[in-house]
Amino acid sequence: MEVMDKLAILADAAKYDAACTSSGVTRGGRPGTIGTASNSGCCHTFSADGRCVSLLKVLYTNCCCYDCAYCVNRRSNDVPRTAFTPRELAELTIQFYRRNYIEGLFLSSAVLKSPDYTTERMIEALRLLRTEYRFNGYIHAKAIPGADPGLTYELGLLADRLSVNIELPSESSLRLLAPDKSRASILEPMARIRDRAAQSKAELKLYRHAPRFAPAGQSTQMIVGATPESDRHILALTEGLYRKYRLKRVFFSAYMPVSNHKSLPAPVGFKPPLLREHRLYQADWLLRFYGFTAGEILDEGHPNFDAALDPKSDWALRHPEFFPVELNRADYEAILRVPGIGMRGAERIVAARRYGPLSFEGVKRLGIVMKRAQYFITCSGRMLPGLRFSPESVYRRLAGLEQAALGGGESWQQLSLFDGGAG
Repeated sequence: MEVMDKLAILADAAKYDAACTSSGVTRGGRPGTIGTASNSGCCHTFSADGRCVSLLKVLYTNCCCYDCAYCVNRRSNDVPRTAFTPRELAELTIQFYRRNYIEGLFLSSAVLKSPDYTTERMIEALRLLRTEYRFNGYIHAKAIPGADPGLTYELGLLADRLSVNIELPSESSLRLLAPDKSRASILEPMARIRDRAAQSKAELKLYRHAPRFAPAGQSTQMIVGATPESDRHILALTEGLYRKYRLKRVFFSAYMPVSNHKSLPAPVGFKPPLLREHRLYQADWLLRFYGFTAGEILDEGHPNFDAALDPKSDWALRHPEFFPVELNRADYEAILRVPGIGMRGAERIVAARRYGPLSFEGVKRLGIVMKRAQYFITCSGRMLPGLRFSPESVYRRLAGLEQAALGGGESWQQLSLFDGGAG
């Protein structure tokens, strides 16, 4: 099979790996322009400074010895199978780079023969890239659960970021749908990557030429909507992964029906839980940057997200005792909890009030979304003049703003009908 034919198969098989989005465009070079684009395998991610970076997103192989019911590459699925050789993958990556298609590589793989064998092939491909081709670009590699720790360490010395997919939110679901995997086989390499990365940072402080192990950290991915766990369960698991394993990101992937397995949602009429995925990302942002805990965002009385409201607005309406927040006196953490005020807005408020008391007109000029924030704030002890509302009317107005933000109309209705997501 020709390399480009392999690329078409293995790039398509990689589309279920989250962390970046497919470009979906093929565009050649033109006079007077810089750069080109290729549909097969090219995707985008974002660097720490906000730049959009193009990656070659591909599987090493889609030949798998496992039979995970939720996976399109499972052993029992009748799909075209192929695999790169290490040389083919390295050559393809460097040719894409030279043509200005990409700036890095996102490499995952099905399990060919065994975790060790697959990891060895991935290591060989990355070693060719780093040593023979002198490729210095970004590489994100998926570590294979069950592989020898020494092999995972070698992989981390060649890649900038490693990830081990946790796949499903509970051990019972994993046991039911992925009998070849276990919770321990996934969490153990996460812990080793965490410890190796910490050790590497300590060594680099003493000797700047020490080997760098996964300097961009590690991440994971979780499928949502395939199994019955609540949003509260998923969010608590996410918080635990950040705290215990120091992950950079937890990615959520709405389940796409690829199987008729009796324990999975029936493909006929099933709508991927895209809004639920969106709500989890919003709540994940609150965990990482806004000082919320999983137990605050969702509790026993509210185990699932509200389909109509973003998690921050939902929390605000369920905790009227916290409001209104006086913007001229409240600390940064309290201001962050106001709907319509983000991190940059809170920083601007704290900085601006040093020069005098803030008015509503002044707050608006700072870029605050007053349509959301006005119900939850005061300036100099007063609410916005002429503002009249009740909890029910605020709910309707915030829900309308969220609907507009998500596109409204038919797309909103499609997103709203996700499995188990109505709070």
